[in-house]
Amino acid sequence: MTRKGAKPDERTDARERAMMLLYEADNRRIPLIEVVDAQITEIDPLARELAEGVDVHRQALDAAIAAQARGWTIARMPAIDRTVLRIAAYELAHRPEVPTAVILNEAVTLANSYSTDDSGRFVNGVLASVAKVLRR
Repeated sequence: MTRKGAKPDERTDARERAMMLLYEADNRRIPLIEVVDAQITEIDPLARELAEGVDVHRQALDAAIAAQARGWTIARMPAIDRTVLRIAAYELAHRPEVPTAVILNEAVTLANSYSTDDSGRFVNGVLASVAKVLRR
């Protein structure tokens, strides 16, 4: 699943796979478990942890994101941006061993690769504020 021109990285691939799983569940409005159970290929442990972690903590993650996304509701955000923000917020809150800069960089890269022209800047701005709250 590596993006064109990028070097393979298992953690980057896991974030991308988690994004796809969560996006599908969100877009189809079905439980994540249905999407996971329908997968033909094995989901690596990190992708599963990220997707399931976002699913379990979604309300708290959405609250943290919404509090920092001035002028934007979660529902109004592009679906990919919303999904990327949730994954990054989950990592900020629940994966303290991962450096903040890595989380933000990966999220911006995913937003730039899969969403709108302005998504990278939007995701970076929201996450920078979320990180100040979640990584005190």
